[in-house]
Amino acid sequence: MLGVIRRWVERRRAIRRRWQAAARVLVAADEVNAYYEAQRRAARARVRGDGQEFFHWAKVAAEIARLSPRAEMDIAVVRAIAADEERRGGRG
Repeated sequence: MLGVIRRWVERRRAIRRRWQAAARVLVAADEVNAYYEAQRRAARARVRGDGQEFFHWAKVAAEIARLSPRAEMDIAVVRAIAADEERRGGRG
């Protein structure tokens, strides 16, 4: 039983490291627009019906909000991003 719990905890840690690393990459590439890029990728995944990828990019956006005081986070822009992705059908 302890082994099952240990594997579950390790899997959760690996998932967390993945979205933290993705957030750092986006912040390094364009700190001001990193949050919007993560939201764009989340919206694209949602439109495609990829729940795991949507959750990943939503967590990346939250991590960017936590990490970067320079990241812009305007809800009107996020809504426009989601509407654009829905219009495009999730195509990158």
